[in-house]
Amino acid sequence: MDGMEGPLGGGRRKSNYHHGSLRAALLEAAEEELAERGIEGFTLRGVAKRAGVSHAAPAHHFRDTSDMLTALATIGMERFCRAMEKTQAEPHASPRDRFIASGVTYVEFALANPTLFHLMFGSRRPDFESPGFVQHSSTAFQNLVDGIAAIRGGAPLEVRAGRMDIAAAWALVHGIATLMIARRLKFLAGDLAENRTETIREMVSRIALLADENGGTAPRDATTSAD
Repeated sequence: MDGMEGPLGGGRRKSNYHHGSLRAALLEAAEEELAERGIEGFTLRGVAKRAGVSHAAPAHHFRDTSDMLTALATIGMERFCRAMEKTQAEPHASPRDRFIASGVTYVEFALANPTLFHLMFGSRRPDFESPGFVQHSSTAFQNLVDGIAAIRGGAPLEVRAGRMDIAAAWALVHGIATLMIARRLKFLAGDLAENRTETIREMVSRIALLADENGGTAPRDATTSAD
């Protein structure tokens, strides 16, 4: 299942479920279906067959395919947030170190869960306005904002330099993840094979330098109003 624990925390599914466990069992099967067949090949019928229930069973908990994919995207974003929070709980020497650790976690999560990552960030199938997804995605974004603010020494992020640093950091870390999933960084194949995590850390550290240069106690446009 894309390298992640399922909603049920693993274990063998059974064809007969108690009333309260059907939804969780369907979501566990849905993760497997998504990982193996991709977003385009994902169907409720396929999920039901994999779960060992009737093809009509998913309708008890999900309106349609998009509704189930929304639930999966929400689960993925919740796990993503937990991974980031765990990273932030580790003792790091400086705000820059914490930001780099978060960036490495971002990329490693994407590599461990490529199909789910694409569902969360690159697909139009889920409802990204659903309350659960909004809650977790807002938490993830705030983690990025707080990390950039700390690097900038508390400089205001509402000014243009702060907003640009947030956008650049997210785009660049996300770009690393996307390119690595697509195996497009072939010129780094040797570095990645020798020590993937350290190579990712070095790339993310270069992104942190952007905020270092624009931040501090006197960012280049700290005196300007937000535009």
